Amino acid sequence: MAKTREKVLASLPTCPIPEIKRLGKTLKQWREAFQAYFDTGRANNGGTEAINGLIELHRRVARGFRNRKHYRLRMLLIGGRTVPPPIQVGRPI
Repeated sequence: MAKTREKVLASLPTCPIPEIKRLGKTLKQWREAFQAYFDTGRANNGGTEAINGLIELHRRVARGFRNRKHYRLRMLLIGGRTVPPPIQVGRPI
């Protein structure tokens, strides 16, 4: 499988179609990161980025929140937790 992937990646930059040639150059530049996806069992950070996008959206909507505890709970709830964890008194948030 890896040899086939190598052959395909090596042939793309020599393709006469400009879009394919450009794709080949891009993949060549990102070769290490591209291959890491396959070498790590196809692990990626898509889920983390999705939650971060939701948090950023709600942060913009909150604009100048006044209560840090409420803001924290809101971020936990939009991040997928249906029941917020208990807040421990005396510990920083």
